Amino acid sequence: MAKKSPEHEHPQKAFGWAARDTSGALSPFDFSRSDWSESFDCACVSSAISGAVHLHCVSMNALCVLVFSIFAIGGLNVWLIVSDVDNASCQLVEVLKFFVFRLDDFVVSVSIFEVDWKTKIVVVEQRLWENNVDDVTIKIQYCGVCHSDLHSVKNEWGITMYPIVPGYGFHLLVLSHEIVGVVTKVGNNVKKFKVGDRVGVGVMVGSCEKCENCKQDLENYCRKMILTYNAIDHDGTLTYGGYSDMVVVKEHYVLRIPDNLPLDASAPLLCAGITVYSPMQYYGMTEPGKHLGVVGLGGLGHVAVKLGKAFGLKVTVISTSPSKEKEAIDKLGADSFLISTNMDQMKTASYTLDYIIDTVSAVHSLAPLIGLLKLNGKLVTVGLPNKPLELPIFPLILGRKMVGGSDIGGIKETQEMLEFCAKHNITADIELIKMDYINTAMERLSKSDVHYRFVIDIANSFSPSGSSL
Repeated sequence: MAKKSPEHEHPQKAFGWAARDTSGALSPFDFSRSDWSESFDCACVSSAISGAVHLHCVSMNALCVLVFSIFAIGGLNVWLIVSDVDNASCQLVEVLKFFVFRLDDFVVSVSIFEVDWKTKIVVVEQRLWENNVDDVTIKIQYCGVCHSDLHSVKNEWGITMYPIVPGYGFHLLVLSHEIVGVVTKVGNNVKKFKVGDRVGVGVMVGSCEKCENCKQDLENYCRKMILTYNAIDHDGTLTYGGYSDMVVVKEHYVLRIPDNLPLDASAPLLCAGITVYSPMQYYGMTEPGKHLGVVGLGGLGHVAVKLGKAFGLKVTVISTSPSKEKEAIDKLGADSFLISTNMDQMKTASYTLDYIIDTVSAVHSLAPLIGLLKLNGKLVTVGLPNKPLELPIFPLILGRKMVGGSDIGGIKETQEMLEFCAKHNITADIELIKMDYINTAMERLSKSDVHYRFVIDIANSFSPSGSSL
């Protein structure tokens, strides 16, 4: 089956801004999202079956699977009813579901209904992929502009997918994984959210949910994690981020925004916040009275300063920009400030820090930072430079020091981070912009000209008809 254009991949129309190539320029873009549909009931079985090819089998067997598959390959909508379902039949249903899912752009919905105490019916329907009973539809109000958006839009990491859709010949990349908004629709199985709830979506929208990492609430380290944008979803389509008017996400990956947090200033917490919160928790960088160094005072760094103070740490900001000293101390509450290019200051501060969290996403030297650590000190990097950094080994060995890394956090920990921020009134310092300012914002972001996070006012950027205001 031929590939569909983005605006026809799913039933629900959506509008946003997308990048088409490595120039980094974004422009308006029509596409589509999966659309919620109610779960089956017996009434819809009897009414819908009259309009489709249907097969009635006494029991599920290989021949039944083969016949159904022939109809499915032909693009027909098929209902398959199987009476007297046993365990073996249920297993074959799952095999069939898996098989047909991979034949084309259609998926198979499977429902089992109990007619009486000894008879059950399996209804299998082939249809376009729609979001299911576990999904939440969100009207996007705001989305943050992360530095990884800039890396991605210019393909600086070499992993960006600008898929040329066969037969259409255009490039697509809808950015943002710092999404907040309001629930407009929920599937029948959704328990945690209702229409009107304030919610957010962070860096991921899927995982296998079965591996060791997923079972430990570490979905962010699942080898099958699905990123919010620039990733292949379960249905084989590309995921699109929050530079758009709406999004549909499985309930498990939706986060509740505490009532006392403003939506706009909480959006960056879904990436920047959890990116620094998770390593501080995992590496034990939360002991009151200890000394934390924060390298880089940008989107991640300024949140790290606020979190460090909330944990009761002494915080020193380490930056190449002397102009940031006053704001770091007077506004953000840092205890001291080091200019990393001032060798005298760096030498004086040697062996004074217990921990360092390095948020810089540009190539830089680690040796001067390691020199600031005490015995057993920890340096954790969370920035993502586009080239490898050099790591000197001698100072690590001689000081029993450690260098580590961290990648966001799982869904459970991200929700914990939001609750912690709500308790301590921590939000990001933002500059609110409209969608049509995004290309200028990207240019400014490349020059670190933002205090400290751009957030797009999506609600006031798009008209109800789905176009830029």
